[in-house]
Amino acid sequence: MDQHPGEAFPFEELWHRFRGWLLRNAPEDHHALRPGASGAELSALEEELGFPLHDDLKSLLSTHNGVTPRRSSTQAGAFLLGYSLLDTADILEWQQNLADTAREAVEEGCEDEVIGRTAHQRWVPFAQCLTGDLLFVDHRGEREGEVGELCFGSPEYLWLWPGMGLMLHDLCAAVDGMSPLPRLDRRPRVHEGRMLEWVAS
Repeated sequence: MDQHPGEAFPFEELWHRFRGWLLRNAPEDHHALRPGASGAELSALEEELGFPLHDDLKSLLSTHNGVTPRRSSTQAGAFLLGYSLLDTADILEWQQNLADTAREAVEEGCEDEVIGRTAHQRWVPFAQCLTGDLLFVDHRGEREGEVGELCFGSPEYLWLWPGMGLMLHDLCAAVDGMSPLPRLDRRPRVHEGRMLEWVAS
């Protein structure tokens, strides 16, 4: 589903709807959600980043500061396309890793192959899968709020959504109808009545 000019996808309302679905249908995923980050934690994260968090990402963190870390694929918590929400400490660590990679690319003269393709200082990861791949929110001015998928070993990131609100809109629609996601070859499935999985359509 494409976002039309002026069309609103209210993040907090959609997150409440998605979280309610988890509670009813994938209870272990819901149980994995951690309490929200404090104002002090969010301010400290923004200070370390050197720029403000996008409002939707800040809202998410203030509601749930990540999930209980997973150690295997049989554990719940990877309800975002197989990715688990990161907490503020892990977000900062991964953002700094990407920023370091971007700086090293400039120093080595290979910025065209790296910056904006596999790393950028203003990419803020917010979820990670067990293989280490990341979902991130772009904080570059012209791409502010866009959601991308960074698969290590891939020559370029995959653009997924123009914003987290539309991402949640599509996720809610998919789980409500147990139907494939628009644009992505993935559909929801509840495993053992306890956790949400996303499988190839």
